[in-house]
Amino acid sequence: MTEKINEEKKKEERRTIHLEQLQRLQAEFENFRKRTEKEKSHFFKNANESLIVKLLGVLDNFELALKHLDDKGINMIYSELYNILENEGLKTIKAEGKFDPRIHEALIQEEGEEDEKIIEELLKGYTLNDKVIRPSKVKITKIMEKKNE
Repeated sequence: MTEKINEEKKKEERRTIHLEQLQRLQAEFENFRKRTEKEKSHFFKNANESLIVKLLGVLDNFELALKHLDDKGINMIYSELYNILENEGLKTIKAEGKFDPRIHEALIQEEGEEDEKIIEELLKGYTLNDKVIRPSKVKITKIMEKKNE
């Protein structure tokens, strides 16, 4: 009888061990699945970045054309292209107010009464899914020190 009880205890211990192993494997698999989904999502979210960066030059050229031509067809094509890119996560960086080196690149400095105020946007900047892919190229003011004469 004692032998039968010992055998039952051993079987129960093995079942417990197997159950714990199974639960660990299930948890590991679930973590792997979540990590893979996250990586796949990140990949697809950013897969278009190089193509979109290349298309920014086309967008710039459309804007230049629209400044010099009032053509409804060109405007429609530009709007369609911009909407497609916007749906992929592209956003224009605002180039107003105070200079921010994280999103702006100062190409020209001009004497002014306020330090590092953006006075002109030379080239639009863009973010893609909240990542800066091209900073705005801007002209800013700089307070110049007066020389004692």
